Amino acid sequence: MSLVLVLVSLASVLAQPTTLSGGAPTPTILSPPSQPSSTGTIGGFEIIGNSLVSAQQMFLGTLDKVFILDKVENNEARIDGHPAWASEYALGENTARTMNAVTNTFCAGGTVMGNGTWINIGGNSGVTYGGDTADDQSGGGPYDDPDGGKSIRTLVPCDDNSCDWIVAKSMTSRRWYPTVETLQDGTAIIIGGCNNGGYVNDAGQDNPTYEFYPSTGTPITSPFLADNLPINLYPLTFLLPSGRLLMQANRATIMLDPKTHKEYQLDDIPDAVRAYPASAGSIMLPLTPANNWTATVLFCGGADNDDWSQDWDIASFPASTSCVRITPDKSKSYTKDDAMLEGRSMANLIALPDGRVLCVNGARTGTAGYGNQSWAIGMSYADNPVLTPAIYDPAQPAGARWSRTGLQASTIPRMYHSSATLLADGAVLIAGSNPNSDLNIGPKIKYPTEYRVERFYPSYYNARRPQPTGLLSALGYGGPAFDVQLDADDLGGDAHNAANASVVIIRTGFSTHGMNMGQRFLQLDSTYTAYEANNSATLHVSQVPPNPAILAPGPALLFVVVGGVPSVGVQVMIGSGRLGTQTISAIGDLPESSFLSASSADGTGGAQANGALSMARGQQLFGPLGLVVGLVLGARTLFDFAL
Repeated sequence: MSLVLVLVSLASVLAQPTTLSGGAPTPTILSPPSQPSSTGTIGGFEIIGNSLVSAQQMFLGTLDKVFILDKVENNEARIDGHPAWASEYALGENTARTMNAVTNTFCAGGTVMGNGTWINIGGNSGVTYGGDTADDQSGGGPYDDPDGGKSIRTLVPCDDNSCDWIVAKSMTSRRWYPTVETLQDGTAIIIGGCNNGGYVNDAGQDNPTYEFYPSTGTPITSPFLADNLPINLYPLTFLLPSGRLLMQANRATIMLDPKTHKEYQLDDIPDAVRAYPASAGSIMLPLTPANNWTATVLFCGGADNDDWSQDWDIASFPASTSCVRITPDKSKSYTKDDAMLEGRSMANLIALPDGRVLCVNGARTGTAGYGNQSWAIGMSYADNPVLTPAIYDPAQPAGARWSRTGLQASTIPRMYHSSATLLADGAVLIAGSNPNSDLNIGPKIKYPTEYRVERFYPSYYNARRPQPTGLLSALGYGGPAFDVQLDADDLGGDAHNAANASVVIIRTGFSTHGMNMGQRFLQLDSTYTAYEANNSATLHVSQVPPNPAILAPGPALLFVVVGGVPSVGVQVMIGSGRLGTQTISAIGDLPESSFLSASSADGTGGAQANGALSMARGQQLFGPLGLVVGLVLGARTLFDFAL
């Protein structure tokens, strides 16, 4: 069959409705990812633009657009005649446009739901100059910012500058500093918060409850939240493969069953307070076939403090160096991990596609928060910013996990109200920092309102990236495997490098206050067939494990990593693309990994086997559609080899 005829047949088949047995929307074959559009200084930072509003909250919404939320303040950037407190940052052009978040998003929470809609939850009262509470809470001068304490704002990200925030619903109670986590059905749980705010929580304004969005009824009281005043704001929360939620606040830890509402007591966290305002970095470590996708959560830094009054010099109090980890579906106890290279509060821990973790932002002394106390640094409750990042490698043995070899310092302090997120090209975007009650800029301000946006370039950034073919736009929970093709350039000219190839999915999360809510790293199971004849390979890749609690449904980035170098990520939909119970299918079988030497076939043996395998496995995965796609991939393989 000619390649032209194959393409005509493909167009005909694409017009027919098909489904994926694993429950995902019908996938398409994505174009191979390209190389990054530029290079960067490895291990260093580059100031690339202006965010228009300070990035207190930030997330990657599309491959090109990052969405930013601030608290209401007197930003120079305007929208509809008042200061803006939301923006969209275009990565390709390094430009920003203002957006209208409608109500005050000060210290809100957020996540992406299973249908791809982002939500931003809660906030605080409308304010006037200096951050003081406004007399009119329905909007009006000078900032035109209605009360956001009960707000649920939604956004469907776009690339054409047409999207904006919508206040979709109101909660039944106010939530300032709530945590939000996506559940296995793609809905969200909204946890905790307080009515009006302060440095820490207190019984007079506590909201020790959780609820769901879309709403399932009256909020449910959590004894765990009620018992852990005053440090129960922004409780550190992770969906576990068991379907339970790990929750950590003050020094206490539980697992919560969101279906039965039962709380299971775990051991107290040692060494330091980790939740806001101690604000340790926290992250779920990579879920991989090697660890059977078992969740281990790492906490690093914070403050070993039990006096949360404001009548002493908090800004000089040393941050903790302690790191601890827990595997809550297997054990109720924490274990000590390697200490950080220096104490940090307000650090962001960012999952990189090579399996390592970037630690960036934060301060050596003090905590989150600001105020007018005499000991404050301006208004900041922290001092001595940590400008040099560090790398944590969970694959290294104990005692060798932290390093900063080859890493350079930023010139911008990033402390309270800063944020960071992974980008599709594998760089990390860093923005924000604003320990001030209102806009505060000028040459004599030590920690001003910060608008500068930076990129950080990990060690792999300038390497030639894999450009795999056969990547799917959607993945289900279980179902038949699919094939991904790597050519000689992708494998560095050596087919043996297929043994060091993997396919990983990362939910980049909603970044605020040292957290990336919903961040997750999952490695898919895979095997390979490598061909010495042309130094190419086929990766045989499983769908997502058949348990949505391992990786919640919704959009995510997919990377193919070869020898520690990731492709540019593509955006894929995990699950059905809808809210509700996800379809679960048996996981498809993978062939054993194999290496076909040149002597095992004639000069085109590798290409012929590669093409035939694409056709056969395409038929297995998608029936007629897969057969045609497989024919195209197979024909391309033969054609490329002939050239």
